[in-house]
Amino acid sequence: MQKKYFFLLLIPFLVATSNICFSQQKTNISYQADILRAHEFDKSINVLVGNAIFTHDGTLVYCDSAYFYTNDNKIDAFSNIRIKVSDTLNIYGNTLKYDGNTKIAEILENVKLIDNQTTLTTNYLNYDRKTGIASYFDGGKIVDKENVLTSKIGHYYTNKKQFFFKTNVLLVNPKYTIDSDTLMFNTITEIAYFFGPTNIVSKENKIYCENGWYNTKTDKSQFSRNSWLQNKNQYLEGDSMYYDRKIGYGVAYNNVVLIDTAKNITLKGNYIENNELLNKSLITDSALAILVENNDTLFLHSDTLRALYDTAENIEYLLAFRKVKFFRSDIQGLCDSLSFVMKDSLINMYYNPILWTEKNQLTADTIFLLSGKKQMKEMFLNSNAFIVSESDTSQYNQVKGRNMHGFFADNQLYKVEVKGNSETIYFLKEDNSDDVIGINKAISSDLLIFINNKQIESITFITNPEGTLYPLNELNQSERILKGFKWLDKNRPKSKFDVFIW
Repeated sequence: MQKKYFFLLLIPFLVATSNICFSQQKTNISYQADILRAHEFDKSINVLVGNAIFTHDGTLVYCDSAYFYTNDNKIDAFSNIRIKVSDTLNIYGNTLKYDGNTKIAEILENVKLIDNQTTLTTNYLNYDRKTGIASYFDGGKIVDKENVLTSKIGHYYTNKKQFFFKTNVLLVNPKYTIDSDTLMFNTITEIAYFFGPTNIVSKENKIYCENGWYNTKTDKSQFSRNSWLQNKNQYLEGDSMYYDRKIGYGVAYNNVVLIDTAKNITLKGNYIENNELLNKSLITDSALAILVENNDTLFLHSDTLRALYDTAENIEYLLAFRKVKFFRSDIQGLCDSLSFVMKDSLINMYYNPILWTEKNQLTADTIFLLSGKKQMKEMFLNSNAFIVSESDTSQYNQVKGRNMHGFFADNQLYKVEVKGNSETIYFLKEDNSDDVIGINKAISSDLLIFINNKQIESITFITNPEGTLYPLNELNQSERILKGFKWLDKNRPKSKFDVFIW
């Protein structure tokens, strides 16, 4: 037996015996029967036949026949054994060996211990009257009004109404089963305590832990040490977890991971609340959402994440609040709040949103990004829309308007429609050269922009255009930027680790 489990077995024994003062005074067993005679070969042995009754320090032993060893103060009893320990505790069996000096009883064959509504059955039971501990070592079964529990080794502390089980422990309840290496069960509180690898399986989910407790009366539980919970489409793990099965409410602490296996979404943090009945989760303390799409992965962090589920337990909406920042190889962004509608693949960014695609920085009062078939399709910049791209050091192409509508191909922005109060500053270059030949400043009601190779390729002025091409040296620095211009590249996440840096 491994040392750590041997020590676990000793703990309940030490607790049970710590306040017991053992008396060395020996008391004799008294007895009676229908027929009482001396053994024909040994006169110190009395033979009892028919309705034999032994009395020892308030405990009664009933049997059909027995041998009483007067010199040793011991009993060998046979058939219809019953040990009446108290008004609630009785032990039955076919054979009994009892030592009146040590107060240890060994009951064999068809053994049954009944204490109130709890019944223990086994083929061998060792009962120590001094400590009140009943033990079996080769298989036993305990049954109460709702639970059936079996194990290889078991100890019942009759004074505390507490069982301690070891090896092949299985608790079967109408709502779930508990399979454990080491388990303690209190018949009064109906709480099971786990001290080794444990699986709790029900039709709703499966739970694993290596330490914890489960209240079989209230269906409340707490787990630690490699604990995790899994249902049809969700997997939850953490350093420790609390779970209320009746209301479907769970809380996990530290190094928490929640996975939507159907949507391939992983949520991480140091605190997660999961409400199965309301179909929602809350994640905070280093909250991180990981969304895998089209062989690429989006990493999103915020102070708080909320996941709302559909009836199939798949994430339907992902909501992020305060200091939202995300990174994917082809797109990055930040804002104060964000919603992700999974069904429509729609990302809505609110309060000072910034979006980066390749060399372009996009800002507006709100930004909506629409995807489909794991590809970005369209983008909407609503109110105070602004696009900036760096042409060269301290040279920025700029487009400003009331609203903008962008279009993607192969996850790259290739066309932008600008609606209302359009303004542009654009650094013109020689064909196939980085040499700037002038600065084009223009205004128009509407614009159409085409982007190629991650750079603005052309700008078409649609309504009432007015524009001027200036030589590079004619405009000072302040005249090369539009009102509201901000270059925010320092805030741009360059890797998945930067989403935690605000």
